[in-house]
Amino acid sequence: MITLITYAPAFGQPSASPYCTKAIWLLNMSGQSWGRSDTFDPRSMPKQKLPAIRVEETLIHDSDDIRAYLEGQGHDFDAGLSDMERATSRAFIRMAEEHMYFHIVLDRWGDDRTWPKVRDTYFKMIPKPLRRFITNRLRKSVLRGMHMQGLGRLTAKERLARIEPDLQAVTTRLWHGCFLFGNRPTAADASVAAMLGAMRATPGSTLLKTRIAEDVILCRYLDRMEQAMRAPNGDVVSLCA
Repeated sequence: MITLITYAPAFGQPSASPYCTKAIWLLNMSGQSWGRSDTFDPRSMPKQKLPAIRVEETLIHDSDDIRAYLEGQGHDFDAGLSDMERATSRAFIRMAEEHMYFHIVLDRWGDDRTWPKVRDTYFKMIPKPLRRFITNRLRKSVLRGMHMQGLGRLTAKERLARIEPDLQAVTTRLWHGCFLFGNRPTAADASVAAMLGAMRATPGSTLLKTRIAEDVILCRYLDRMEQAMRAPNGDVVSLCA
């Protein structure tokens, strides 16, 4: 059986990390038998990041490599998609994981009103007398990285304007079906919905969280995705009725 090594659930999501949520959903979609092992400390992992899966004595890290492994076992996450749709799917995944994700980071680590709740959730294993001191150093490192990346130089309003075309692109795709590429979830949904769900679940009331929470189309999509991942035998047709 596959063991998923992942961050624990947080803020009502399957994991504190949207990449771990993506891996959970890919495993569910694949039909493979799997279990989870939650941890707060990824430092023992080869890349010091999560998610990872353990298959017998082999450790496979990174959600993309997990997808590749599952596809090697015979599951096609994009079954039925044309070559053009598969290319578009790849672009949506990269949009979600290489741009939308960093907006989540800044919402959670960069907002002084949100940070205390995030800190006490992510780092609850650290004794309270030490937690603020240790995590303040981590927070400064993360925000320094976001400044170098570029988004950390923008105000919250500027960041919202920057991500708006991405959200519009997702909404446009959803006019074609219940999910991004029709009436069943594909690999792109596992990535995009995981990021949007993390945005909606962020503590507090940031501009981005409010933007997602007030968008009826996106919220219905997220609710459908969460239901689909709980549907017995992958039967999601009724969700699109």
